[in-house]
Amino acid sequence: MKPIANVNSVKQFTVDALSVRVCGEQSEMAADAAREVHAYLCDTIAKQDRAHVILATGNSQLQFLSQLAAMRGLDWSKITLFHMDEYLGITSTHKASFRRYMRERVETVVKPRTFHYLEGDAAEPIKECDRYTRLLREAPIDLCCLGVGENGHIAFNDPPVADFADPLAVKIVQLDYACRMQQVGEGHFPNLEAVPQYALTLTIPMLCSAKKMVCLCPEKRKAQAVKDALTGPISTACPASFLRKQPQCTLLLDADSVSLL
Repeated sequence: MKPIANVNSVKQFTVDALSVRVCGEQSEMAADAAREVHAYLCDTIAKQDRAHVILATGNSQLQFLSQLAAMRGLDWSKITLFHMDEYLGITSTHKASFRRYMRERVETVVKPRTFHYLEGDAAEPIKECDRYTRLLREAPIDLCCLGVGENGHIAFNDPPVADFADPLAVKIVQLDYACRMQQVGEGHFPNLEAVPQYALTLTIPMLCSAKKMVCLCPEKRKAQAVKDALTGPISTACPASFLRKQPQCTLLLDADSVSLL
């Protein structure tokens, strides 16, 4: 871990190849991320007249997505969007559906060129993985905005199923206990039994194929995952540790999530 620098009250340091920024409050972190993403996408569109972006859901993304959507000067009609996971068998109208999350908070607000959704309730989920893979590989991914789970997962790549050399771009996975309990704790499901046991997810190599990655990880409940990711071994025991090998990635933290470092 390289020495910490303070710039405008934001602490900056690197861990291996990963850039890390720490803001005081979650709202500051979200604003910082929104400014960075806005500037990058404006520049990308100016250079190539389009952008392909993967977005994450979850409570950690709410303030960021809200602030990004409110910023002016970004031509969303030239942006193609993807999301990174969906519960297997869930409908797009279910209150916990990530398609619903994205439709209500992003698509209907900014009206992108296209939003490609991962259909968790497709009749043939393996074919759905193949379909989504083809869409993802039609053009390079310019940006991936992601979060980190309480168990260190990125997307739904929980420790038991994470693979840093996964040959697939999209796959079906079984969710581990910690991941499913996080969904209950965040209020998306009433109890553990209601949380689906399986999901469709973009794999770690697919996420990391993006030209730029911005990872937001606020809140005290993520502090152990942050500590494991930044100070432990690079291992599937904490999938987010693989971000330390991604020089194109910036990890944004707040005072709560960095509290164990």
